[in-house]
Amino acid sequence: MVLLHVLFEHAVGYALLALKEVEEKSLLLPQVEECVLNLGKFHNIVRLVAFCPFSSSQVALENANAVSEGVVHEDLRLLLETHLPTKKKKVLLGVGDPKIGAAIQEELGYNCQTGGVIAEILRGVRLHFHNLVKGLTDLSACKAQLGLGHSYSRAKVKFNVNRVDNMIIQSISLLDQLDKDINTFSMRVREWYGYHFPELVKIINDNATYCRLAQFIGNRRELNEEKLEKLEELTMDAAKAKAILDASRSSMGMDISAIDLINIESFSSRVVSLSEYRQSLHTYLRSKMSQVAPSLSALIGEAVRHGKPKNGGLRNYHVHLYCCIS
Repeated sequence: MVLLHVLFEHAVGYALLALKEVEEKSLLLPQVEECVLNLGKFHNIVRLVAFCPFSSSQVALENANAVSEGVVHEDLRLLLETHLPTKKKKVLLGVGDPKIGAAIQEELGYNCQTGGVIAEILRGVRLHFHNLVKGLTDLSACKAQLGLGHSYSRAKVKFNVNRVDNMIIQSISLLDQLDKDINTFSMRVREWYGYHFPELVKIINDNATYCRLAQFIGNRRELNEEKLEKLEELTMDAAKAKAILDASRSSMGMDISAIDLINIESFSSRVVSLSEYRQSLHTYLRSKMSQVAPSLSALIGEAVRHGKPKNGGLRNYHVHLYCCIS
């Protein structure tokens, strides 16, 4: 008779479980799902043979890396050799990951199986694990999983939590992207609104100011002396405001419908919003730079954006800059 054991990897340790005297055919029936979801019925199918807790979070991370890479860790080897029957031909070991199953079969000689019945049993073990291991609560199990998940993911993406210049690097990249997007969108507004009021392009050069004026003016035929004060406020130039008013009275632009104006004004407001966000991001970047690298910020100021210190960080960028100056 072949004895079916199941290996379960958890953030708190390895668990080795054995199936009680239940025919495998019955496990393949759809009713097995009901047994898995019910703790009492699940206890009639599976019993805990051994539990090997990890001594520290670092050991847990080492074992998690080993399992993901298909390597048999020394802790896992010790558990299997200690608690599995010595007659390996009579043992069938169920595992969740085919890679670690192949490694166990090659190094230790145990026949391994994945999927099917094993997947259903592991689903039940995962659900009732805190009830199978004495002294383990659902809360402590979740905390261990969360901690190991953070450590494992951080190692995989090579994330360094101590790098204080990460936010600066991301802000610089975002500023570059915003400049491109604002410029593209502003050109679209200029071309679009230019069909109705082409003279405005020659008077106003700044993209954000142009979009604000397009949003404010709307239909140029409705522009009058009463709006001159607001024009001066937007342009910050009385001469330009007067030039806009005069140009609107003799413009050669085409008439525009109300629905077209609504779309232009809506798009212009989005460009203005992006411009305002870009300005606030620029202020944030200057503040962050003065805190993290005050000497570098005072030395080159805005020129740091053109160097794009992405992969090397501000430290390496500072070193290279110092070498160039020397």
